[in-house]
Amino acid sequence: MRTLRMPYGAITAAFNERIIAACVALVLLLSIALPSTTHAQTLRIAMLGDSITAGYGLPPREALPVKLEAALKAAGRDITVVNHGVSGDTTAGGLARLDWMMGDKPKLVLVALGANDALRGTDPAETERNLDAIITRLKAEGAAVMLFGMAAPRNYGPEYTKAFDGLYPRLAEKHRIPLYPFLLDGVAMERELNQPDGIHPNIKGVDVLVARIAPAVLKALDALK
Repeated sequence: MRTLRMPYGAITAAFNERIIAACVALVLLLSIALPSTTHAQTLRIAMLGDSITAGYGLPPREALPVKLEAALKAAGRDITVVNHGVSGDTTAGGLARLDWMMGDKPKLVLVALGANDALRGTDPAETERNLDAIITRLKAEGAAVMLFGMAAPRNYGPEYTKAFDGLYPRLAEKHRIPLYPFLLDGVAMERELNQPDGIHPNIKGVDVLVARIAPAVLKALDALK
């Protein structure tokens, strides 16, 4: 009996076809199993602030950046808000820790500093220089900036109050960045919205802040496009 043999070339071609088919099947399987890298990445926001940002006296889940993130997500945004608040921090402290914050590579930075400068009676010119340096550095590294204003204690006198309160609009105009005039708008001096110290928002107070701040942050995000 004669044994029929396939030509060597035919055997090689058949083998190659099977290899190609297996590779195609593997690629299709991986495309289903692995997440697509073509989707837009979650946008990072950093909030650079003091105890109000850090969530002093509150459970971590009730801190302002956490609640703000939830509000932005509820508005349909794929956002992460990173809490870079340090209790007691001044504008000088915020400037000193920019390297640490920029390690998160935020696309937008919410700068909410200056309250402790005012409480310590810091020269408003020094506060302005520090904030100017912070904004300049952030913009140089490609981050957009939104500035949150603070207010000086009214018992410091009209001259100090005018100099301090006025530095935020000046900086916003100089750098052409969005300004939220007063971080604690709607909450300051409202007993039911603050902790017993009368300074730091309680949970209800944070909710009021978020409801007021979120639309302004959404507008700043839209300007990034």
